[in-house]
Amino acid sequence: MEPLYNACEREQNSGLLFDPMDRDWEFPTVHEEAIRKADVLIEALGYFRKFHGKFTVIKLGGSVMESPESLRALLQDVVFMQTVGMRPVVVHGGGKAITQAMEKAGLEARFVLGRRYTDDATLNIVARVLAEEINADIVRHIVKFGGRAAGLHHKTTQCLFGERLTLPDGQGGQIDLGRVGDVTEVDAQTIENLCLGGVVPVLPSLAEEDDATLLNVNADTAAAAVARALKADKLVFLTDTAGILRDRNEPSSLLPSLTPDDCRALIREGVIDKGMIPKVEACLESLEAGVKKTHIIDGRLRHSLLVEIFTDTGIGTEIVLNEPAAGSNGAEARGHVAVKPI
Repeated sequence: MEPLYNACEREQNSGLLFDPMDRDWEFPTVHEEAIRKADVLIEALGYFRKFHGKFTVIKLGGSVMESPESLRALLQDVVFMQTVGMRPVVVHGGGKAITQAMEKAGLEARFVLGRRYTDDATLNIVARVLAEEINADIVRHIVKFGGRAAGLHHKTTQCLFGERLTLPDGQGGQIDLGRVGDVTEVDAQTIENLCLGGVVPVLPSLAEEDDATLLNVNADTAAAAVARALKADKLVFLTDTAGILRDRNEPSSLLPSLTPDDCRALIREGVIDKGMIPKVEACLESLEAGVKKTHIIDGRLRHSLLVEIFTDTGIGTEIVLNEPAAGSNGAEARGHVAVKPI
């Protein structure tokens, strides 16, 4: 191998003026892409250390469920997280796939106050689509990308348990939603054991009553229940928006960091409304129960999960109990802007 001194002299003679002691000298452009990738890894190193061995619950939903490319990128992110020592847990619903399956069966979807009314025939379709189709497909893809995964549901090991849910009708009575429920108990030990064994638990939004009958539960509240039971470090909601926007028609109005007080003010103002309200409420309940941080991000963006967790700027909205401490590192230092009334 040519001595370094001779190589340096040769470069100088060729007119490249290479000086190994010159700190301003830059490598040729052929190396720039590799150096950029190394810089990204160095930025992520602190996050690898910080989140090693910590639980992150990921609620999978929205258009990412309908897009093979988005789903593939997301599950690659999950495998990456598991590979670097994090403990990801996936909770998912069914959404459009359930509606399509009902249409094929000649059943019309019926919603009551935003909840899918679930009779016995509907529940059979919901259970089949969630457990035997979507859940199995997610597990299969995680394994395909080099990870290990296990579906946890009534066909394997049931970990979500609940009770029937009714809604007030505004006149002192209750509205029956059929076989719809809320999660009241989570078998956290089974989920933890799988994570400790390097396996990604994948749970559909199905709970079991005391008599072993199934209940259709909201995937957002199911994910929050799992996060609370695990005392997870993070709860991440994948949605069809960039996060929480001050103006939904203006992507640049993204609010990168909010506190519970901020969120309640935005709900009162109508900035947070419709389907975003249950997600934000699930975030707030999780924070109160000990989850360290919650995130709402756009699942349609490729590798948005990794960008949110492993970069200094993030990509969506984080909700934390208190304002980030000044001078702290990484995501803790993400810019918090006090929410002022419109």
